Amino acid sequence: RMETNCNPMELPNNTEFEEDSDFRDFEGTDVKDMRLEAEAVVNDVLFAVSNMFVSKTLPCAEDVAYINVETRERNRYCLELTEAGLRVVAYDFDQADDSLQTPYHETVYSLLDSLSPAYREVFGNALLQRLEALKKDSQS
Repeated sequence: RMETNCNPMELPNNTEFEEDSDFRDFEGTDVKDMRLEAEAVVNDVLFAVSNMFVSKTLPCAEDVAYINVETRERNRYCLELTEAGLRVVAYDFDQADDSLQTPYHETVYSLLDSLSPAYREVFGNALLQRLEALKKDSQS
């Protein structure tokens, strides 16, 4: 699972309901889950990239969502989000190249860390500022 703030919609389905066709066919529940997870991923790191949003062109399914990201270096990527994690599926927005074999990353942080030195710097600085603020709070 992605490391994001817990959202009740992101909790795993109760397995005893999965086998009951009445529940499994409940329209849109699973599809919404991966899109919500993708939105949470975007909200977590948007401050550290130039642009990032869930693709409206590529289809979300119960097990996959696509996220477009433009790094501060102006490189564009389309990311695939699945239970396995995140990986680059194209070097432009709203594309998915099946022949591209890129590694999965467990978190959006490690994926962006590997793609963008500027992301690493901005994220690191934000972390330092947060730690400094905590330090001040504990001293007062």
